[in-house]
Amino acid sequence: MTNPGSKASTNGRIHWYSTAGAAPECSVLASDIEADFVVVGGGLTGTRTALGLAEQGARVALLEAREIGWGASGRSGGQCNPMWRATPDDLAQRVGDACGARLVETTIGSADALFRDIETYGIDCDPEQNGWVQAAHCGKAQNRLERLGEAWNNVGTNISFQDRAQTQTISGSPAYAFSLFHPNGGHVQPLSLTRGFARTAIKFGAQLFENSPVLGMTRVGSKWKVATANGSVTTPQVILTTNAYSDDLWPKLRQTFYPLVSISLATAPLSDNLQKTVLPNAVTIADSRRAIYYSRYDRDRRLIFGCVGSTENAATLGGIQRLKRGLRTVFPQLADQPIEATWAGRIAVTPEMMPHLHEPDSGVLAGLGFSGRGIAMTSVMARTLVKKALGAGDETLPFPVLPVKPIPFQPVTRRLIPLAAPAMTLRDRLDAVLGRS
Repeated sequence: MTNPGSKASTNGRIHWYSTAGAAPECSVLASDIEADFVVVGGGLTGTRTALGLAEQGARVALLEAREIGWGASGRSGGQCNPMWRATPDDLAQRVGDACGARLVETTIGSADALFRDIETYGIDCDPEQNGWVQAAHCGKAQNRLERLGEAWNNVGTNISFQDRAQTQTISGSPAYAFSLFHPNGGHVQPLSLTRGFARTAIKFGAQLFENSPVLGMTRVGSKWKVATANGSVTTPQVILTTNAYSDDLWPKLRQTFYPLVSISLATAPLSDNLQKTVLPNAVTIADSRRAIYYSRYDRDRRLIFGCVGSTENAATLGGIQRLKRGLRTVFPQLADQPIEATWAGRIAVTPEMMPHLHEPDSGVLAGLGFSGRGIAMTSVMARTLVKKALGAGDETLPFPVLPVKPIPFQPVTRRLIPLAAPAMTLRDRLDAVLGRS
């Protein structure tokens, strides 16, 4: 990332730091060096991109403003939800038939590809691939999910449709009358995964620099000079992977998405009896609310529960109370379960709810905007950035290469984002009462 951002959430308050694998050994950039590629941003996309390039023998320098995984990758819920909110036909209309077909194929295999990466590189990140329950919070949402499931099954997925009884059996929640079950879904410890990608990138020869925020990048002949306070990297290719923490390093890039906030809590570890009634098979769950509720276990069987928040202080505008209320709604049996931690982090949401791949200038790439699907799709984007950076044609990529196009009035709209979570929550309540969405 290029901007250290808010200090409202510290490492001591983010649950994942208490169970994360070893941090990679990184230094501060303190000299002028050269590299084949510079990756700006040390989250999941950046570390996996650096790994992929270094694995191919390239000289790679990664620059991170804070520490590896400090941003969204260390604050995520860690759920691997391998499907978009759009049907395959919708995707084809947006990106064209050929690109749409590649995107569909890549999406279907995205979760398996991630867990294969974890096994291949020996990354210790508490992976569990037990499936994902996608639950409908009202009648109209059920109709929408039914159409979505049918459309994806028609192109090769194996999604099952679950009525109220089946949903309650697999999830332990009495809150939903219908759900889809995606057998390839799962969850990981997101900070451990990020650190694992980083350590593996270093093994392949990549240089990773922490506490080295990028101050600017300038064209020098056919190359770019990427400057920090104490050094620089000269390179023919810069890859921007700053996602929701993007600043003004590249003009207008931060105006291509909405910087929403995800807030989470971690309960105390559940007893054996409670584990039999809450996500009994250690599946993940996420629902169809605008202010989405999502949940999974950590390795010690704490329940991680999240929803949409207002700012990077999880308590803003009643955020923690919304979290606790949501936990009681989805899992009433946990009403008295102690809460050990709460935290928040930004997510980048695009108008299309799909990631953006940009090539704004010769020798510059950017991938961002995962819209709540970051665990699976950051790896998809990283592999795409590696292919593109190494010379693959656009016609081979699963994402279209888009111009940097600011959202109209985005600077004004982003100031209103803190009000979005309570507004969405109110609409969700009305949906539940009226049976619509």
